[in-house]
Parts: sequence; structure tokens; C-alpha cells
Amino acid sequence: MSNQGDKAAPSAQVNAAKAAQAKVAAHAASLAAAAKAKANELGQIPVLMYHRIIEKPTSVDDLDPKVFRAEMERLVAEGYVPITAAEYATGRIGIPAGKHAVVLTFDDSSPSQLSLDGMGAPKAGTAVAILQDVARKHPSFRPVATFYVTKDMFGVTTPEEQAQMVTWLRNNGFDIGNHTRDHLNLRGREKKAVFDEVAAGHKLITDLVKEASPVTLALPYGNQPTKAEWARKGNSGKVAYDYGGVFLAGYNPAPSPYGKDFNALGIPRIRSGVKKGDCSKFCSAAWLDWLKANPDKRFTSDGDAKTVAYPKFKAPFMAKQFTGQALAY
Repeated sequence: MSNQGDKAAPSAQVNAAKAAQAKVAAHAASLAAAAKAKANELGQIPVLMYHRIIEKPTSVDDLDPKVFRAEMERLVAEGYVPITAAEYATGRIGIPAGKHAVVLTFDDSSPSQLSLDGMGAPKAGTAVAILQDVARKHPSFRPVATFYVTKDMFGVTTPEEQAQMVTWLRNNGFDIGNHTRDHLNLRGREKKAVFDEVAAGHKLITDLVKEASPVTLALPYGNQPTKAEWARKGNSGKVAYDYGGVFLAGYNPAPSPYGKDFNALGIPRIRSGVKKGDCSKFCSAAWLDWLKANPDKRFTSDGDAKTVAYPKFKAPFMAKQFTGQALAY
């Protein structure tokens, strides 16, 4: 009689060897794909900051809808794909190979950013309507953004209307962030006052839609409190918050969330604007020009959200907590 045990052992060894070979082959394929895409997931990511999108701008923060549309078209042409602030801050970036991540953020929940008609569709000329229109014309352009809301919730006042706006954004893939309830300057305020204001903004959102609990905070006026940590984590009464990232107001591209220089307490953003006046060097047009001229400095995806791909010589800049995902080619 044959010994079944003797046959099973070699079979198990063969299967293990085949599995090891398959793993090696898969890793080699991943390295080849990353190299082909010229992946650099330790590169910089522009976090663009918008306020009102109106036809007759009255401040440096306002943007004409035509200018906003042109900037979206430029992002498409230069290979950018939007991700949310929550995805950026938590390192969940899944965009196609060879594409560059960009974060679109909107402060102060203006009606010019989102207003809905009687059928629940974004009104023409609003930022969301423009963003979705660009995405329809260019399917590779993901129509997502993060809206940092305050109590002036897109110009609607009743809890039902406000919940409707937050729900619509969530259902359509957008991200809701905290901008505090009253948009008060946190600089110089006592610890309790900071906790109270940030927690009130958090509660404002979760009272409307519990599932919309924000992952990030944008500081009013970009000003940090006396201790930056107060804005990221704290509590007031029964309301506690613990954010993946806190965003400033300017002025350079943000570091990769996988890099050693990522600082969740103060993530820079770039004000949108054409190259003139005080925007000649530090607004979106200028920084997008710089990233285009320095492609090795910007974030480029390998197409696999489970890995962090980069050229081997950039290894010293990799944050230790992502070592298990590293793919250095």
C-alpha cells in the first residue's frame, strides 16, 4: 500500500514553492509598473483653497466661475485627479497610475459653492455644478472635494435644509470638514475656548447627519491656537474630536502623507488665483506652474492604493509607519 503521508509532504512543498515564486513575480510586476508610471508617492500634493465662486469678485478670496472652470480644465490637462482632505490626511490615496493627486477644499459653505434646485440638482454656475460638468467631459477627473462648513450652511437656515445639503454631499462622494461653528480666530484663545469652538463645529455637522463626522479641520483664517494640538484633538462636554489633519490657509504644496515631513497639525493650502499682484508667486497658477516645471517634486501614483511607490534614492524620506507598504524601485 502507498503511504499517503509521504505523498502529501512533497505536494505541500511544491505548493509552497509555487506560492513563493508567484509572490516574487507579483512583486517584480509591481516594481515594473511603478517604474513605468514614474511613481513618486513621496511627492508634494497641491491642496487648493476656494471660497466664493461668483461672477463679480469683491475680494481676493472670490473667484469668477470662468476662472474656476479653467483651473479645473487645467488640472485635467496636467494629469491631476482630485482626492478628499480625509483621504489625503489618512493616506488612503487610490488614483490611476501616472496621475497626480490634488485636494480641492472649499471654506465657509457659501451658496455659490452649492445650491440645489427643486429636483435636488446643483444649480448651474455653482462650484459643484462646474466640477461635475468638467468630470462628465473628462471621466478620468474624479468630481470630489472637501467642504469646510460653518453655521452659515450654504445659505439655508432650517435643520432640515442643512441636513439635506450635508446628505447630498455625502451621497455624491464629497467630504465634509469642520471649519468651526462661528469662524472665530483661534489664535490667542484659552484652551477651553478653542475646545468649545471646534467641538461646536463638530457637533453642528454630526447633529445634522451622524454619519458625516468630520475627519479634518480647516482653521479659520489659517491661524493656529497657542498649542497647535488643541485644534486637532480635544473635547467640550460630551463632544470629543480627534482629527487626522488640520489645514492652514497657505501657501505652498503639501507634503506627501507618507513622508517624514508630513505634519498633521499644520497642513498648508494654496489660495486659488492667477499670477498677478500678491498671487504672482504664491497662488494656484504659480504653484501649478512650478510643479509642472519640476515633475520629480510632485506626487505621482503607481495605481495601487495598497503600496507607497517611489524611486529608491528617496527612501530616507519615507515615514516609518508606512514601511510595510513601501515599494522602492
